[in-house]
Amino acid sequence: MVRHIGTTRFGMKWNGPLVAQVLLILLLLWWQPSASSAETVRLKLATTTSTDNSGLLQALLPPFEQSYNIKVDVIAVGTGKALTLGRNGDVDVVLVHAREAEDRFVHGGYGVNRRDVMYNDFVIVGPPNNPAGIRGSQKASQAFKKIAAVQALFISRGDDSGTHKKELSLWKVAEVAPGGAWYMETGQGMGASLQIANEKRGYVLADRGTYIAYRDKVTLEVLCEGDPVLHNPYGIIAVNPVRHPHVRYMESMMLIAWVTSPEGQRIIEGFKRDGKVLFFPWPK
Repeated sequence: MVRHIGTTRFGMKWNGPLVAQVLLILLLLWWQPSASSAETVRLKLATTTSTDNSGLLQALLPPFEQSYNIKVDVIAVGTGKALTLGRNGDVDVVLVHAREAEDRFVHGGYGVNRRDVMYNDFVIVGPPNNPAGIRGSQKASQAFKKIAAVQALFISRGDDSGTHKKELSLWKVAEVAPGGAWYMETGQGMGASLQIANEKRGYVLADRGTYIAYRDKVTLEVLCEGDPVLHNPYGIIAVNPVRHPHVRYMESMMLIAWVTSPEGQRIIEGFKRDGKVLFFPWPK
């Protein structure tokens, strides 16, 4: 069965992931000859703190910028705020990790041509003494129940990020309404929240990539992992130029083509800290 995955600016439908990928690669090839003589274009990318805090963007974006003379201005916020920036037309493209929210963004007419980019997973980390006894829990919701039962300190990002959305969904499954002195919302990004959890000896839900990047800064340990519900996919979406004609749609498609191209995917796969891969390229 052929799957519809997007619509061009001129209303033409792209049917099938292979056709779409070929068109994106052709766009890269078409642009390159004129890039060296053109004035540098600035592209606004709203993305999550995890892609920024982990250091991935510092590896992924410079080759794209140098090859195509496009400077990417990164705005690192939570997924919710990134999608709001896209919804308002304040950025050109978004790279986020909350699939349901992404689908609402596209179905609402705010974004077009969403593409899968990469994935990792979430982990529940906490102090080595593990006061809630969650080490080895097979289900993340069970670990959350144990934390709530003893009212061990839990650090929440509280920022409508993809990580925060995942956390709230886990509390819902656990049938717990978190609150009170044991539940602390930081309103900050993943790296900052990890450091706060480390200082206060609390638990926190983190994406594995940022946790690996911060392992030399914290003594928190991975205590719950492997639950399929902790799967963490990332997608990239161009802001709809029909709704916001001022956005740089062509350059956004160039960036989408780059991060999903074989070269971009090799950079993602090769990005490591202490020999560990932080993000995995999307399976083809």
